[in-house]
Amino acid sequence: MAGEALRAADLPGRGRALLAAREILEGEVILSESPILLYPSSLASLPSYCSACFRSLPPPPHAPCPSCRSAAFCSPACAAASHPRLICAALSNNLAAAPEAHQEPLLFLLSAYSLQEPSLRALLSLSSAPQGPSPSQQQDAASLHAMVASLAPPHLLPPGFSPDLTAALLSKDRTNSFSIMEPYRPDVPLELRKTRAYAVYHQASLLNHDCLPNACHFDYVDRPGPGNTDIVVRALHGISEGREVCISYFAANWRYADRQRRLLEDYGFRCECDRCQVESKWKFDDDDDDNDSGDGDDTMEEEHDKEDAGDGADEGMEQEEGNDDVDDDFPHSFFFVRYLCDREDCYGMLAPLPPLPNGDLSHVFECNACGQLKKEEDADEPDAGESSMVN
Repeated sequence: MAGEALRAADLPGRGRALLAAREILEGEVILSESPILLYPSSLASLPSYCSACFRSLPPPPHAPCPSCRSAAFCSPACAAASHPRLICAALSNNLAAAPEAHQEPLLFLLSAYSLQEPSLRALLSLSSAPQGPSPSQQQDAASLHAMVASLAPPHLLPPGFSPDLTAALLSKDRTNSFSIMEPYRPDVPLELRKTRAYAVYHQASLLNHDCLPNACHFDYVDRPGPGNTDIVVRALHGISEGREVCISYFAANWRYADRQRRLLEDYGFRCECDRCQVESKWKFDDDDDDNDSGDGDDTMEEEHDKEDAGDGADEGMEQEEGNDDVDDDFPHSFFFVRYLCDREDCYGMLAPLPPLPNGDLSHVFECNACGQLKKEEDADEPDAGESSMVN
């Protein structure tokens, strides 16, 4: 953790959480963490990305895995690091023939069962959704366990390999995995951006959800050097000591009904944060179960372990006194003007860049989806548009 900025705590009604251990400045990196588990999003992604670091592969020739010949690596260092041994074995044992719907969870399980014992214990220590697996999920777990047993050599499977352990691992994946996205390209709509890999982070898994978060996370998968799959969490604004640090599990522009549906289905709770309490009183003409307009941007989805909803915004997110532009029906509008990216079809979060070495604030904001940089005065102007980008 950056300068011991965070501490873990058990909060009534919320479970495990991360609190500010001291005063946190806006833009401060409050968490930078390497994954305990990293696995490809699909078999189709293997020809495009390094199977060790998940950077884009350079033009051929690549360094193929000498065992399975299906995975490739971007450098000798990554080839030496290789990829999860059970994925390698399964690729040699016709993993590609598995039903497409099962490939992603199989890649997770094969990666998880490849972990050394301390990392496997750390993964199992993470929280799961409070409602437990549904009957269909229990049935899927049994099927997936049988597939793992058929694909992996018995001598490579860890002690304790069992249907119950497989089900326990799958429950951790559903609520703790972060998507590592393909970096933004202006010619590719954000809804078509692909997930390169999924990662589980031991500390970041404790970040709870709020519909008006005070932090957001970044990934820089194609940056040079080590740590390109690390998660980087920055404060959107100043956070007082003792305040819970929260992120949003999806794009902040989603409507109330869509947010509640996703949180209940995927994480097992209803959100009662300040924003939800306001918006629950609104009435939309097109409110019905078939309207999923707010739930269409899966590129911003973040998955974690959570047990309840946010309990309100931080002081730094409150509307500035005397701002006449605020809609009385939506007291949190300032949050969206300041922290929601205005690039068309983006809706990422704008977080200030880290403070300067002398402690001065940067006053430049970075979008965690498209990477746009904006000066602070432009971030506060709703019509600034892309003309405000920093060169």
